Amino acid sequence: MRPSRRLLDEMRSVSIETNVIKHAEGSCLIKIGDTHVLCTATLENRVPPFIKGSGLGWLTAEYGMIPRATGTRTRREASAGKQVGRTVEIQRLIGRSLRAGIDRSALGERQITIDCDVLQADAGTRCASITGGWVALRLALNNLLENSVLKNDPLLSPIAAVSCGIYAGQPILDLDYVEDTEAGVDGNFVMTRSGDFIEVQMSAERSTFSRSEFNQLLDLAKKGINQLIDIQEACLT
Repeated sequence: MRPSRRLLDEMRSVSIETNVIKHAEGSCLIKIGDTHVLCTATLENRVPPFIKGSGLGWLTAEYGMIPRATGTRTRREASAGKQVGRTVEIQRLIGRSLRAGIDRSALGERQITIDCDVLQADAGTRCASITGGWVALRLALNNLLENSVLKNDPLLSPIAAVSCGIYAGQPILDLDYVEDTEAGVDGNFVMTRSGDFIEVQMSAERSTFSRSEFNQLLDLAKKGINQLIDIQEACLT
């Protein structure tokens, strides 16, 4: 039995509230259990210098945690004058993941920035950021399509992310903090609706894992991704 008393293949409760920030082109508040992330999408009619004149758009992301997102206060990175390595790694993951799901030529020379601010953390913040970030992106692009700024929809597929791991010797879906800190194996999966992989991050925290166990984790991830994408689409209707 898991500490949360969930089944091995059971997600935490998930909710997505859209249009929570007045000024953003797209926004949502995603809650996965006790992990809460505010996601916004900002549109700018410019691109980075390295793709200027190419006709291609760009998507980037920024990620951060408010000081009391966790049990003890975390110092704001701005006060230290630099971002820590974990922050940089996560925001690059968010940007890579969401860029994989857009047709940059259809977007044109525009940049979309996805901001993910963790209000409360209980594990899985990067997965929640990707899942919520896609909703914010979808809302921002809907606005461009409705106003005939874009002729074709740049989004290729819904994208979501979920964690899976091996806890107490059992493959489980959607780790919370207690499970994450004690897991023998921990992984994050980013996938499309069709089941294509965008990124897989797997690490042996306390033990190695077999090919058979990895396949079980893939199956759990696919189930969780489908559930998350169903929730994404439901909140947009």
